[in-house]
Amino acid sequence: MTRPSDEQLHERWRDQPAPLLPLLHELHERDGYLSEEALRGVAKALRIPIAELFGTVTFYHHFAREPGGLEAPRVCTGPVCRLRGAGDLLDSLDGAVSMPCSGRCDEPVPVLRGSSTLVGLAADALESRPSPLPPAAPAGIEECIFAEMRTEGRAGLEGYRSSGGYDALKTAVLESTGPEVIRTITDSGLAGRGGAGFPTGRKWSAVADAAGDPKTIVCNADEGEPGCFKDRVIMDYDPHAVIEGMALAAFATGATRGFIYLRYEYPETEGILEAAIAEAEAAGLLGDGILGSDVDFKLYVRRGAGAYICGEETSLLNSLEGKHPFPRNRPPYPVTHGFEGLPTVVNNVETLAACAPILRNGPDWYRGLGRGDNAGTKIISLSGDVVRPGNYEIPLGLPLRELIDDWAGGAYEGRNVQAVTMAGISGGFLAGEDLDVDLDEASVRERGSMLGAGGIMVFDDSRDMIDVAHSAMEFFAHESCGKCFPCRIGTQRLTERLAGKAGPKELSDWLDEVRDLGETMKETSACGLGMAAPLISESLVKYFPERVAQHVTSVR
Repeated sequence: MTRPSDEQLHERWRDQPAPLLPLLHELHERDGYLSEEALRGVAKALRIPIAELFGTVTFYHHFAREPGGLEAPRVCTGPVCRLRGAGDLLDSLDGAVSMPCSGRCDEPVPVLRGSSTLVGLAADALESRPSPLPPAAPAGIEECIFAEMRTEGRAGLEGYRSSGGYDALKTAVLESTGPEVIRTITDSGLAGRGGAGFPTGRKWSAVADAAGDPKTIVCNADEGEPGCFKDRVIMDYDPHAVIEGMALAAFATGATRGFIYLRYEYPETEGILEAAIAEAEAAGLLGDGILGSDVDFKLYVRRGAGAYICGEETSLLNSLEGKHPFPRNRPPYPVTHGFEGLPTVVNNVETLAACAPILRNGPDWYRGLGRGDNAGTKIISLSGDVVRPGNYEIPLGLPLRELIDDWAGGAYEGRNVQAVTMAGISGGFLAGEDLDVDLDEASVRERGSMLGAGGIMVFDDSRDMIDVAHSAMEFFAHESCGKCFPCRIGTQRLTERLAGKAGPKELSDWLDEVRDLGETMKETSACGLGMAAPLISESLVKYFPERVAQHVTSVR
């Protein structure tokens, strides 16, 4: 096959929405890296100042700037993979480089090579494998999103429609109204499942009421939080659930275009999504005149290039627009000033996948899936020192110990759970009596943490929690976008202190300094990264004071 020229690629993408990332990816895959010549051509074709383009490209982790860089093995060195021997694998693969957690914590260690994901614990045992399916739910547990996912052929249109797929969209478009759809979602109590927990119906209503067109639906599929891998399994096995959710959001708000912003580290998922979109378009479920109506909605996939900060919605929007992916100052908010300054819904994969079942079964059904006063379900990505890691769709309000011990088999034989991280690592640690917590946002926040996106990593009593905390803070320091001083410097200083390389040698002085750093970061950082990172050091001091004292007073 003839390789497309730079000019042909420029022509292909120049007039497409959000063109920069897909154009860069095509050049990257064609040449194996991004040359200066190629970038200068992109800058000219898309009318981006060359200095601005270079700054944007070099911000992303996975765009290689040297020949052969795309094919160099990239080994995940996230918290779980470090415990499974990622360092040895990194040393044994020629030309390998490390990468932050790549969302395969249920099946370590992942290695990216070119546009493929390989998994294994040794260089000679790496293989390509599909994402693990969620473990079966315990008897008596009713699921929302995972209910049909384990059915063979579910990823295809025929398999999806065999159990009611797209019935909600058909009913909405042909028999209902946008306000009625929003009312159902509002009454269900569905809130954002990506971490923020904002009521979904209220967000959709704000966009529907906002002035300005065209409106946009954005699916945030950039789950870069260490320990989170739920969105990957939804997209791999149930892509039409996400597509139907986006189409319902578009109908409810009047949006006519949508983007799935997919994290770089899921290369195989991109093909699955593109195939599902093509099926939906051919069936009249996307595009112009959906199901013969006057509803139009066109959907595009845009793959990121590796930057944790792009999981923050305004950074994601800047990335889509081809800008440097710094977080934006708020207000204004995306519901009025989102993609290209126009009203935009930004919802997480899990949130969107829940919408069609809610509209099919009713808001009372969804509310009844939770325990106590909690509405609905939450997918928890459980990994680390536990017998059966994986994704579990739990009723909100399920006790953490019940999830770990009864659903996932508990710690390994002869070991006990020492601590867990919450919200990936953004919620810091829970340990001791606080492990007796119910998994809902209010209960977890009472313990000074947060449920967030639902990643939970388990660490047994063989692990050094100073080492675990240092690894987490090192990640935050690496991923800080650098826009604001408190986060950029604060994460570095906390990393140094957890490494034992700097800071006071008197325990009281060390504690005062770490506390002061954390408080300053939480009060003055521009986005959630700088606000969340101090929870690592705070919770470490709270639960492991003796280990902290030993660390501080040891000879450096």
